Amino acid sequence: MRFLDLAVQRISVRGFAPDPVSEKDLMDVLEAGRMAPSAANRQPWHFVVVRDPRTRLALREAYDREWFWQAPVIIVVCVNPSVAWVRSDGRNYATVDGAIAMDHMTLCATDIGLGTCWVAAADPVRIRAILGVPENLEVVAMTPLGKPVDGGRAKVRKDLRDMLHMERW
Repeated sequence: MRFLDLAVQRISVRGFAPDPVSEKDLMDVLEAGRMAPSAANRQPWHFVVVRDPRTRLALREAYDREWFWQAPVIIVVCVNPSVAWVRSDGRNYATVDGAIAMDHMTLCATDIGLGTCWVAAADPVRIRAILGVPENLEVVAMTPLGKPVDGGRAKVRKDLRDMLHMERW
């Protein structure tokens, strides 16, 4: 599949079949995250894979959407800011790097017929407590992962002309 077709096809899925995700598919998705670029190749990310039904249900305390915790897998992307590249103005790129890794995983999932939904509107303090995320890591985002049972939300995007600036603003 052409990359642009894949990018257009990727949608936010909010309904998942209870079928388990195969180990191969899960490893392919995680490998896509591992292969993501990062600033100065620091790779500050960590991926937490949640398959246990009780732990997925516990994540409801952090993000209370039934479709979310009913997915057979939840992947949580965390980053370690202390190992990330820092720009000369002090901007730490850990979160950007984590976002790129998450994006690679969501695109890979789409390519192999699985659904995802980027979730950042969750309580990182509760996620940390539920999963035992070490204090030196930051939670970036989570995604459910599984076979989609809904069509997802249609993409609504601004026209390219509304965001494109050629050479100068």
